[in-house]
Amino acid sequence: MTKADKSIKTAGKAASVKPSKVTSAKPGVAQPLLARSAMMKAAGVKATLAKAAPNKTAAPGADDAPVIALNLPPTKLSPAMTTYFKKCQDKLGFVPNVLLAYAFDNTKLETFAALYNDLMLGESGLSKLEREMIAVAVSSQNRCYYCLTAHGAAVRQYSGNPLLGEQLVMNYRVARLSKRHRTMLDFAVKLTAAPGSIEEADRERLRRAAFTDRDIWDISAIAGFFNMSNRVASATDMRPNSAYHKQAR
Repeated sequence: MTKADKSIKTAGKAASVKPSKVTSAKPGVAQPLLARSAMMKAAGVKATLAKAAPNKTAAPGADDAPVIALNLPPTKLSPAMTTYFKKCQDKLGFVPNVLLAYAFDNTKLETFAALYNDLMLGESGLSKLEREMIAVAVSSQNRCYYCLTAHGAAVRQYSGNPLLGEQLVMNYRVARLSKRHRTMLDFAVKLTAAPGSIEEADRERLRRAAFTDRDIWDISAIAGFFNMSNRVASATDMRPNSAYHKQAR
């Protein structure tokens, strides 16, 4: 969702439309390509033959199909989410699979999209690159395939540096980072690996690296969000869109 930034930000506002489930065409099959097409249709988005959203004509064994390993039929989306999906399709050329994964429940989808947009695209003392760096460092600690692929691509895009993207995915400590960024990622990773060990000295190190207390809140909230997202993605075997692998190389 990195290229859509401002144009899709406001589309994530929650709407109180009660979901109505769509019957799966193949019960017992976990989100097959047919289910992906149903999701796109429910959102009012025309399915394409793009590599990012393969359909029945895609090569056998496409890595991003099925989207998740759970059989959760898609629902009819609210007008806000229908618009959001269309804007993703228009700006990115595909709908991120994380949104398709949440599309079985419109309320959960709206809640996820609204929080994501607030944390990653909203007002903050952190740049969009810094926020994506946190996402990748946390996801690397958790070895989350989906988030490392999608947000590794975002780091490459925002930084203009494919090497940085690869380094953060592998081990952020090998990257030649500024003191500010090293301190920020040290805190996010410690919060991920040993949250109970965070103390005032950790917050003070961030302050000495020129982060405000509001920035510390944002670093913590982003790290917390991706710890949640990593676990859901890993639990459901969520697969990233194939298009991410080639972006900003």
